[in-house]
Amino acid sequence: MKKILVATVKPFHPNAVDGIQEICSKAGYEFSLLEKYSDKSELLDAVADANALIVRSDKVTREVIEAGKNLEIIVRGGAGYDNVDLEAASEKNIVVMNTPGQNANAVAELALGMMVYFARNQFNGKAGTELRGKNLGIHAIGNVGQLVAEIARGFNMDIYAYDPFEKDESIKKKGVTPVQSAEELYKKCQYVSIHIPANDKTRNSINYDLMKLMPENATLVNTARKEVIDEEGLQKMMAERDDFNYISDIAPDCKDVFEEKYEGRFFFTPKKMGAQTSEANINAGLAAIKQIKNYFENGDKTFQVN
Repeated sequence: MKKILVATVKPFHPNAVDGIQEICSKAGYEFSLLEKYSDKSELLDAVADANALIVRSDKVTREVIEAGKNLEIIVRGGAGYDNVDLEAASEKNIVVMNTPGQNANAVAELALGMMVYFARNQFNGKAGTELRGKNLGIHAIGNVGQLVAEIARGFNMDIYAYDPFEKDESIKKKGVTPVQSAEELYKKCQYVSIHIPANDKTRNSINYDLMKLMPENATLVNTARKEVIDEEGLQKMMAERDDFNYISDIAPDCKDVFEEKYEGRFFFTPKKMGAQTSEANINAGLAAIKQIKNYFENGDKTFQVN
């Protein structure tokens, strides 16, 4: 009998847990749940005899992987998977998957919500600006970027996208105007919404040279990962241009500098909030167990990331 471990410091929605347990029961799998654990040793003990592991933002380090002697598959309930040691998993022939698209609408709504909140001066009673007629640039038009474009059309924004992995015709079919480089995107748009993953090629790639191209009264919106931002360049930009603003779903390491020097020109959520909706939470949990079931029963590796 396969054993499925759900290990989450921040628990899945109860409906997701119930759904995972039901699918396990019908498939003949043993279900194990570890929630709100406070010490890594608890995870190491729990994973020891598990065949499959479902996590959220929990750190699946080499130590955890080596402790899971029977592990065959790890699924990260969400899009990002930088919390899993892919190299260690691959060395043990463990399949690692994410659940792309399950959190996409939640992230997209947050991106536009933050834009509205910031454009209206964080609802402080002073006159703000409107999104209507403004140029919105979408940096990577995957699952989240497409939904950002869809929502932004309701605001009558003019929408552009740069994505080297998408053909122009595909971008046009999404009702978005393609541009040929990141530089062109940033130069054209007052708002740029970032949706690139954090990897060796993208870390610190949103740098001063890109940011300085943005037009007057520019706002950079980051619901991706803080690692894609060159924080030294960001601080330089904030210091040089008092019309430049930064809003993010996760505070940068230089948060203290912003709080000291740039009041009114930034907004950071208190913790990463992109996937923090009941719907996204349930979707990701159920997708994770369905992918595990498909892997065990059909060898399906569609969402493998290692």
